[in-house]
Order: sequence, then C-alpha cells, then structure tokens
Amino acid sequence: MNTVNYAVVGTGYFGAGLARILHQLESARVVAVYDPANAEPLAEELNCDIEPSIESLCSRPDVHAVIVASPNGYHKEPVLCAADHGKHVFCEKPIALSYQDCSEMIRRTKEKGLIFMAGHVMNFMNGVRTAKRLINEGKIGEILFCHAERNGWEEAQPEISWKKIRKISGGHLYHHIHELDFIQFLMGPAERVCMTGGNVAHQGEQFGDEEDMLFISLEFPNKRFATLQYGSAFRWSDHYVKIQGNLGAILIDLQDVKVVLKTPEGEERFLLHESKEEDEDRTRIYIGLETDGAIAYGKPSLTPPMWLNSIMKKEMAYFHSIMQGAEVEEEFKPLLDGTAARASIATADALTLSLAEDRKVSVIEITGREAAAQ
Repeated sequence: MNTVNYAVVGTGYFGAGLARILHQLESARVVAVYDPANAEPLAEELNCDIEPSIESLCSRPDVHAVIVASPNGYHKEPVLCAADHGKHVFCEKPIALSYQDCSEMIRRTKEKGLIFMAGHVMNFMNGVRTAKRLINEGKIGEILFCHAERNGWEEAQPEISWKKIRKISGGHLYHHIHELDFIQFLMGPAERVCMTGGNVAHQGEQFGDEEDMLFISLEFPNKRFATLQYGSAFRWSDHYVKIQGNLGAILIDLQDVKVVLKTPEGEERFLLHESKEEDEDRTRIYIGLETDGAIAYGKPSLTPPMWLNSIMKKEMAYFHSIMQGAEVEEEFKPLLDGTAARASIATADALTLSLAEDRKVSVIEITGREAAAQ
C-alpha cells in the first residue's frame, strides 16, 4: 500500500499520543508537526519537521492528511486551512464549540471531497461495540431511556489547565461530549432539551470558570428520554451509561470497569476494553483517581494509559485504513464527514442556551438559524 504522510497540529498529551501511534503504523509517516509550546521533543523523537505555522504545515505538498489535536477552541483554523489545501482531516473532539463553526468546517471539507473524521474515540471502545451489537440483536428491545454520569471532584490547582477555561474548552459539556454523542447515536438527535446547574463550589484564582455541576434532560421523538450529569463538584464520583429498553438494560460502567446486560433471564458480563489486562489497568487508575479527570490527564509530559492507548490505536488504524482506500461502513459515515459530531454540538448549543435563558429549548432553534440564513 502507498505510504500516507501525516502532519499534526497540537502535540500536547493527546496529539503526541496520536502521532506516536501513526508513526508505528505500517505505510504511515508523520512528516511535520506544529505546536508553539510542545513541538520540539516530539519532532526529535519521530524525526520529523517542525513547521512555524499552520499555513506552512498545511501547504506542504508531501502531506496527505492533517491531525488536529489543538485545544478545543482552536480547531476551526487548522481544519479550514487543511481543507483549503486539499488535505484530509482528523479532528479531535469536540470538533468546534458552536454549531455554526461545525457547519462551516463540514461545508469546506465536503466541497473538496475530503475525509473529515471526528475524534469520538468512545466509538472504538470494546464495551461500546458490544453494547451496540447487543442492541442490534434485539437483546434489550426498544430503547426507552438512557442515563449517563461523568463526574468527580476538583481541588485547587497551582496552574489552571486550558480544559478549565470555558472559552477554550467549552467546559464539561463540550469537552466531555462523548456520552452525549453516544446517546444520540443510539436514540437519534434530541428534539427538546433542558440544562440546569452552574459553578457552585469552585470560585477563585486557583480554578477555571466552567460550570462544575450540570444536570441535563433530553427529549426524543415517541416519548423517549435521556438524562446526563457532568461536573467536578461531586465528592462521590461516577462514570457510566445506562441504557434502558423495554426487554432489558445495558450498563457501560467506565469507573467500575464492566459491561452488564440485564434481562429477565439474568445478567451477563462483558469486558469494557479489549482484554482483562486493560480492564484491570483502568480499574487501578480509577481506584487511585481522586480528582476530576480533565486535570488528572492531559499533561504534555504524560503518555496515555494502556486502556486509552489501545482505543486510540484502533481509532488511528481505522482512519489510516480509510486513507488507504478502505470501504466505509454505513455506521461510520456520519463520523467521517463531521455530521455526527455536529449533531452533538447542536444539542450542546441548545443546552447552553437553556441554561442561559432558564427554559426548555428546541434544538431546531440552533439548527434552524443556519437553514434560515441560507
């Protein structure tokens, strides 16, 4: 197969991890990186070039695809620049912090006939694949309700991570959009939404400005519902998704590390990750994790743990296979043109409006604005 040359924008914790994985794939080569703060050590490690700007990186004739792993609020410029230069794009989640920006990125890549894959890595988790298979097999019948929690506690920090600055990260709702994205994959786009909460326990110079408690309700067609909780003001931490059907239920527990199918016949357990060793690795980490994951992870000097590195490898192997001409499964088409990621951002924008105006919001208030403007 022909070698695919990649360039990476943002070489912090996640970008460096993705670059290292690509570097190890057959017929893949990282030829250039751009990051004003972290580029040099990785460039030396991978024996690749450091580019002085996004423009110089994207305009290189030897680059076939650009990996965008900069902080959330800085995704739009490199995605549009890559598209303008005819480069395929893999962009970390959330692909943008507004529905309008998502749409502009999708339009530009679509006009050029480019792949625009969103980094919703949860899609490649073994337990998620298992849950989807069980649902497709009819094990729990029709999905009636989903509930997700992703919360913990944050202590004061000597330095404030960009993940705690709402303008850059979008806050918990956008930065931790995996669960919202997954629920909408299962149930389709939400129609009406409501969010309450706020910053209740973390004010001051040693904290960011994001809301630390968010309580979300989603309404779907045919009287189906979902609720979610996000935040860093929860002393009793939880991280799971429960999927309730009319014939059974599925628990994907990302803290106690298990997948459970429950039906009238009994319970059946499955691995969350690819192997028992990876599940045990995640269990060890969560037992010792007493702080919010957004600040526990993400330091450029750290490497992803075994379980995370494993699903990152699956994600990059999949993107690389598409770059080499592999056929796209129907399920993954919305992941490869940005539309699934945009649907999540549309709901997040509606939830943000709900919190700001203290009311229920129809998602079409977000999506319809652009349609009306066209």
